[in-house]
Amino acid sequence: MPQGKPAGVACVQLDAHLRCRLFGQPERPAVCVRLRPEAAMCGASRSQALAYLTALETATRPASQGPG
Repeated sequence: MPQGKPAGVACVQLDAHLRCRLFGQPERPAVCVRLRPEAAMCGASRSQALAYLTALETATRPASQGPG
């Protein structure tokens, strides 16, 4: 995703098991390499993790991108 990943859109590099195809590869974006998940980010379930991610994407969305 050369222009970045829009909020609310799944990364095109996720496989059918939602695993990153670029993990450990030099092509993996720097933002992904730097991300260090914490317990609060992951929550106790997938739905809690996705809610946290959605809130993070919303809070950091560029003004020009608009609502989701």
